[in-house]
Amino acid sequence: MAKKYKLKKSIKEPEPSFKINYEEELNEAQHKAVAITDGPVLVIAGAGTGKTRTLVYRVAKLVESGINPESILLLTFTRRAANELLRRASSILDERCSKVAGGTFHSFANTILRKYAGLIGFNTNFTILDNSDAEDAINVIRTQLGFHKKEKRFPKKATIRKVISKSINKSCTIELVVKEDYPQFIVNLSDLQKINEHYKLYKKAKSIMDYDDLLVYLKILLEENNVVRTRLSNFYKYILIDEYQDTNKLQARIACLLASEHQNIMVVGDDSQSIYAFRGANFKNIMEFPKIFPDTKIITLEENYRSTQPILDLTNEIIRYANEKYPKNLFTKREGTQKPVFIEAENDNYQSQFIVQRVLELREEEIPLNDIAVLFRAGWLSNDLEIELKNHNIPFVKHGGFKFIEAAHVKDVIAHLRVVFNPLDAVSWHRILLLIEGIGTKTANDIITEIVDKNKGLGFFKVNRFFSRKYGGNLNRLGSTIKELTSEEISPAEQIVILLEYYKPLFEKKYDDFNKRQKDLESLVRIAERYNDLEHFLVDTTLEPLEASQVDVEVTDKEDEKLVLSTIHSAKGLEWHTVFIIFLVDGYLPSTYSLDSDENVEEERRLLYVAATRAKENLYLLKPELEYSGRNYFEHSYLGFSEVSRFLNEGDILEKYVERWSLIDEQE
Repeated sequence: MAKKYKLKKSIKEPEPSFKINYEEELNEAQHKAVAITDGPVLVIAGAGTGKTRTLVYRVAKLVESGINPESILLLTFTRRAANELLRRASSILDERCSKVAGGTFHSFANTILRKYAGLIGFNTNFTILDNSDAEDAINVIRTQLGFHKKEKRFPKKATIRKVISKSINKSCTIELVVKEDYPQFIVNLSDLQKINEHYKLYKKAKSIMDYDDLLVYLKILLEENNVVRTRLSNFYKYILIDEYQDTNKLQARIACLLASEHQNIMVVGDDSQSIYAFRGANFKNIMEFPKIFPDTKIITLEENYRSTQPILDLTNEIIRYANEKYPKNLFTKREGTQKPVFIEAENDNYQSQFIVQRVLELREEEIPLNDIAVLFRAGWLSNDLEIELKNHNIPFVKHGGFKFIEAAHVKDVIAHLRVVFNPLDAVSWHRILLLIEGIGTKTANDIITEIVDKNKGLGFFKVNRFFSRKYGGNLNRLGSTIKELTSEEISPAEQIVILLEYYKPLFEKKYDDFNKRQKDLESLVRIAERYNDLEHFLVDTTLEPLEASQVDVEVTDKEDEKLVLSTIHSAKGLEWHTVFIIFLVDGYLPSTYSLDSDENVEEERRLLYVAATRAKENLYLLKPELEYSGRNYFEHSYLGFSEVSRFLNEGDILEKYVERWSLIDEQE
């Protein structure tokens, strides 16, 4: 009789049970992005559509699926963003999420290069230079090469570092950076290229790297050593990258090399928010991702949780005219019927007056100051508004550039005006004397003793022993200028125009980036045109200890609030109840400097899109008329613009998607 052998029923492995109900926690598109485990995925996350939430749940899902957290690599642009994302993932799942390899591209590069430094010619204990250290190293090389002895002006060490860094991050030549940003130094091009080559050799010989080298050498390591590339790619089996539209060519190449063995890479970003080309961000990275990874699944997040539908209708329309984009149409379930408001103001001061009045009204409606923002294309565009806010005691904080009156070049000009008003102002004398080449602290103090302590005042400039020194001619020119400014017949604006003719060569010598700063000085003239006497102009524009004076007032939480002034670049990722976008003039947004190429104009379009999508409830679009008078005291002086931004002039945007307001004086 045959022996019986019992066949056991095969037991099917149960589906993994998840602690988190992902379908319930996420909307359909978010869940789709989270549910995909393998293969390349591109998530186009429109503004306010829960990008971070999607990444948080993606990390949790991978970990909960049994994937080793240490084999998951999350790359972000700030350490804080990575830490916050993993903290949130841990809070919804468990502490396993904290073991995910999260950080910035640079911190990840540092970790890997420490391990494989010998393969790229460095010691494992290589040191990393911060920007200040890098400038000092460049200065050593500049001195060794003898460029510090040049008779003609040579770029400062900080400028040289910026040129080298920008050429790396933009993957372009030193020549292109100099031509675009520092054209006055094109005559020094070969010297700058020589410094760059010696700087590379200097760092390698001493086993030091600067911040940019971390990316450069990681890319070299991955490209030139297949064993290391394969090992790393097989270890980091799942790669997630946030804000992919902000990556430069180096970072995108590193990401592709790390995913080369498995292609399990998810990148999240918004092509419509790619606005950092000046830092090296490459718009093509996100657009060409599906070409690099042909099997890419594209998921678009379109449900917005921030803005009302009328605001989204406008932003959808602005980006609809973009030449190259991933199609998306933002929508929301939030209620709201108020269209964005468009205002053509009589001039830039009317624009400022409207904002001040509307901010005060919103404050009465219990909207906190820090939930209101004024956004602009460039830092100098808030100059007039800053004076108006100060005059109304509205506290503000500014992101992206110095506060107008705190900028060094503006303080230089104000210091000259203060000695005109008060010839015994020793502090201001000290500042303006040090601007003259050859005058140091000791000489400045000696001159101040004659003017102030001996009470000679402007009489000092008649005849004195200092005029025989090498700086005597410039000192005499200063005296002549100040005497001309003391005439009672000229207005503050005329005084500044005269003063700028004297200050221009000093200004251009002191600041390598003077071409970016001169707009502030032109603003100063326009602001001064509203004043009839120097005293009131100085009272309104000279820094006062506003914060100190407010201590005497009854302090409440509300007194600590500050209105936000910000460049659009600095506002990305933030949101406010009410947003004002100012100077929507063609030539300002888009900037006149962008008009040389369609690609640059398109980035300006994305800037407006980013600005408008910051608003939750109220959006005000302001376009002032611009009429300026005064001498042409700079070679590249301001050219007047008056047409509304081309991005608002397309289709029927101004007819269908905004509500027009007109400003009238109360007496009318």
